[in-house]
Amino acid sequence: MLYDVLVIGAGQAGLSMGYFLKKTKLNFLILDKGSEIGLGWKNRYDSLTLFTPRTYSSLPGLSLKGEEKQYPTKDEISDYLSLYAKVFSIPIQLNTTVTKVDKEENCFRLYTNQGEYQCKNVIVTTGPFQEPYIPEFSQHLSEKIQQLHSSQYKNPSQLQHGTTLVVGGGNSGAQIAVEISHVRNVYLSVGQPIRYLPQDIGSKSIFWWFDKLGVLKANVNSKVGQFIKNKPDPIFGFELRSQLKSGDIILKPRVTSADRSVVFFENDNSLEVSNVIWSTGFKSDYSWINIPSIFNEVGTPLHNRGITTMKGLCFLGLPWQYRRGSALLHGVGYDAEYLIKKLF
Repeated sequence: MLYDVLVIGAGQAGLSMGYFLKKTKLNFLILDKGSEIGLGWKNRYDSLTLFTPRTYSSLPGLSLKGEEKQYPTKDEISDYLSLYAKVFSIPIQLNTTVTKVDKEENCFRLYTNQGEYQCKNVIVTTGPFQEPYIPEFSQHLSEKIQQLHSSQYKNPSQLQHGTTLVVGGGNSGAQIAVEISHVRNVYLSVGQPIRYLPQDIGSKSIFWWFDKLGVLKANVNSKVGQFIKNKPDPIFGFELRSQLKSGDIILKPRVTSADRSVVFFENDNSLEVSNVIWSTGFKSDYSWINIPSIFNEVGTPLHNRGITTMKGLCFLGLPWQYRRGSALLHGVGYDAEYLIKKLF
């Protein structure tokens, strides 16, 4: 069977694309390696809450239920994505891992663990969180040290007694460090000064203010967009700042190396640890797309708002694909609608 469109990935980007594809007469299918919709969110750490309120945490066509000003949990988002797929009857095939994409003369061929598929158009919606990134020198730590990437961390019960070091100063690292500080000695290693922003100003979310000021609409080509893109992401809320001030969390500079049970920092100081949580982000892996011309020398897709130079092959859900929110719940639908109008 030759599909008009095959979408790879049934996360928030894939579901947004499915919503707009359902409005067309195109024959399409979404392929996803997971066993259920929303699994990526469900598997994240237990206490995770979004820093965007419900008003700014929905996909096109279906609002997230609940008090609009409150901040949803990761389980709420998981359930919401599952509901979204059902409400709009989006065709999804689960337990399907795409291992290779080839371009043939008149179509694309996708190789999967469930067989081969052919289509006229491919939209890659696998998102920015593909392969956990952990520095190579982590291998120099003893096997006795409990090491977890933030994607593996669930709650403090996973940790051994003793000192815990959280590496990485993003919002996940901040939330995890704060949570662990209630039951363990915690150090937080960051590579740059921490910048804080309030979650709420007055009775409104800061994202309401961003929206009214036009910040959410700033695109990657604008001066405002470039300024925001080149700045490290801020920490939303002041819990971390309070814990640092009280001494419940101790700040350390960038980690440079490790040896058995000791971690070394930029200022030549060291710390003996029992646990390390690497909140060091993710790296993309597109090696399974056998079309080298659409990538730069480091494997990043070359595109204009998701559209590549290979006709029929697009991306959706990339960080800063067009706006800051392109990889987030509140922004990915905008890019999905653009692709539908541009391509079909």
